[in-house]
Amino acid sequence: MRAQELTTKLEPMLDMPAAIALLRRVVGCDSVTGKEVGVAAVLAEELRGLGADGVTSRDFLPGRPNVWARRSGNSGSPHVLLVGHTDTVHAKGWGERWAGTERENPFGGAIVDGDLWGRGAADLKAGLCTAIEAVRLLDRAGVPLAGPVTFAFVGDEESGEPGMGISAGMRAFAGMIEAGEIAKPDFAIYLEPTQLDVYVAQMGFFIADVAVSGRSAYFGVPQLGVDALKAAHSVLSALWVHSMALEAGPEHALVGRSFLLVTGINGGGYIAVPGACSLSLIRKLRPGESLDEARAALENAVRGAAVDPSISIAIHYPAGRDHEIGGTPTEVDPSLPHVRRLTSCIAASAPRRARALGAPFWSEAPFLTRLGVPTVYFAPGDIRICHTLEERVPIDEYRRGILGLAAFLAGAE
Repeated sequence: MRAQELTTKLEPMLDMPAAIALLRRVVGCDSVTGKEVGVAAVLAEELRGLGADGVTSRDFLPGRPNVWARRSGNSGSPHVLLVGHTDTVHAKGWGERWAGTERENPFGGAIVDGDLWGRGAADLKAGLCTAIEAVRLLDRAGVPLAGPVTFAFVGDEESGEPGMGISAGMRAFAGMIEAGEIAKPDFAIYLEPTQLDVYVAQMGFFIADVAVSGRSAYFGVPQLGVDALKAAHSVLSALWVHSMALEAGPEHALVGRSFLLVTGINGGGYIAVPGACSLSLIRKLRPGESLDEARAALENAVRGAAVDPSISIAIHYPAGRDHEIGGTPTEVDPSLPHVRRLTSCIAASAPRRARALGAPFWSEAPFLTRLGVPTVYFAPGDIRICHTLEERVPIDEYRRGILGLAAFLAGAE
């Protein structure tokens, strides 16, 4: 069936009050990274209500579960994975920002001017609920799934909480696919917010902490010290030259140019020659770049800076994801049949969206693409306001996302 025809058929059967109630319930679960257990239980209950097979909740770390289940479809049709993370960033400052208003509770799911507000509303609980409600809509309309659908709701995606945010949940789930414990899908949609566009490419990244060590000395006898701040100045200059070279290099059509950004510096002494200074930076990679080669280039730039030979430099990479030092860039051919059909179905419900774009973020698609599973990002919500005190999702966008995804899962063209 044509996507527009099916969307027209489905639209009157979409129970938006129930869909909104689900999203408010999921937003109402405080699931800051490390506290995924409550929202995982709610999602497992919803999957059972859908009649999904094999609803499973299993800890990827003690007290921190992933949830997954499967709905059957035509075994001769592609198997689709709908996957997203259950954790959110913290809500510090939210109550103060919205004190005395209906938005004061970050987990209240307040509806203001057509938007549903709350921590995680866009990133990415609207996506999780879109997946559930799309299948529920098809059931209500008596429209079968075109092929099998697996739901996977994983934890530990968000950075920010000490010792967490290393994709432990996704690593565990992908490991089960690789081991054959879970059937390998033919296509995956990761439910990150895209404003209903389809992100077919994403940047890679790594974070580096650079520790510059010299020797402190009283300011009156500076000759007895080795100035780490002065050395850090040389390192900074070398880093900025390195970034300019990256920016002058090739540009990816969807992701843009590579660069590095120095994000922090800390150093100094109390009326003394500073004996230590530390820098933090993030490096963006475009698809096709190697993390190993990017690391080597960075280290050459840092160690090639003109510094006193008495200075020691150590580089630490604290944000390993699918790679030991960071996250791999990825891209999927937008002409693939699954991608073209998804964009067609989304365009039927949201004519101004469904563009094939590049993601201005890194998320967990590489865990799947390295297994040979083409993976795109799609869901309601605007990534530009996620992690902020303005996080919200337009209810109409949520509605259109449910309709578009339902048409795709029904096999519309």
